[in-house]
Amino acid sequence: MTKMRLETTSPFQGLAELVADDEGLFAEEGIEIEWVKRANTPREVDPKITTPDGLSAFGSHGEAFEKGGADMYNACEWGNYRRVQDTEAKGRQLGRRSIMVWAGIVVAPDSDAYSPQQLANVQVAVPYYFGTHYLTYQMLEGFLPRDLIQTCRAPNGSSARYDALINGDVAATTLTEPYLSLAEKNGCRVIIEGMYHGTEVASDDIDADTYAAFNRAVKKAVRMINADKRKYMQYFIDRHKGQHPGIETMTVDDFRLSRLQMVDPAPIPEEELQRTYEWMRSWGMIDELSPDVLVDVHRQQAAHEVSA
Repeated sequence: MTKMRLETTSPFQGLAELVADDEGLFAEEGIEIEWVKRANTPREVDPKITTPDGLSAFGSHGEAFEKGGADMYNACEWGNYRRVQDTEAKGRQLGRRSIMVWAGIVVAPDSDAYSPQQLANVQVAVPYYFGTHYLTYQMLEGFLPRDLIQTCRAPNGSSARYDALINGDVAATTLTEPYLSLAEKNGCRVIIEGMYHGTEVASDDIDADTYAAFNRAVKKAVRMINADKRKYMQYFIDRHKGQHPGIETMTVDDFRLSRLQMVDPAPIPEEELQRTYEWMRSWGMIDELSPDVLVDVHRQQAAHEVSA
């Protein structure tokens, strides 16, 4: 068995990996998964921190990896561009993960905001360098000039951001599942929502054959999930029980199954990589880099050809 040390994940970003592990699909491919805990960002909202400048991209994702404690992790594609720029552990992206993360900007029931335009100069609490941070920018800049898009630092866990919204500590925040559905269940309003890709970042210890075997197991899990979304939506409840009392009140009927979108893991398309890179450059969130720095193109191609 080949051991892979993966940073811990959650259903909203790693459902197929969790299912593949639980169902023995990794073992079928000769892989043993060791889940490695990672750190979390501060648990409070800080309205005085309004940009990611000066903050580490390794506040949670990549934290164990950078210390040599993990071989691979997955996180949003935007954030991973920044992490592979900043890595001191030679991390490189190898391809896109299987789940499309669904998230939305949410306001409290008594908010005056009903459209994205009404969020002009309203602080949206986001976890900087995480997917909901970048998605917030992309969703709002379709409605507002950039100088009217305001954000502040929030914890990386949607649980804490949901509480901050309910307690009136923030006017708006961006949530992932299951907290997006919990917010709706409790009368909050989703102003705008969307999906985003994530990628895997790996060390040199993960060769193309190992990553190909990993992806074969993930593809099997994707087929299982897509065949019975109701069954696997239960992960969003079971994996979050104990984190928040509101989750205890939820059933699968509280979720929209259409928000669970699974695809086979795949290489990052060159033209999409370039557009993402240029968009991040336009926000000053990444330096001038070559594609070879962002992605191990040869290992990515070899792995996905073998796993096809």
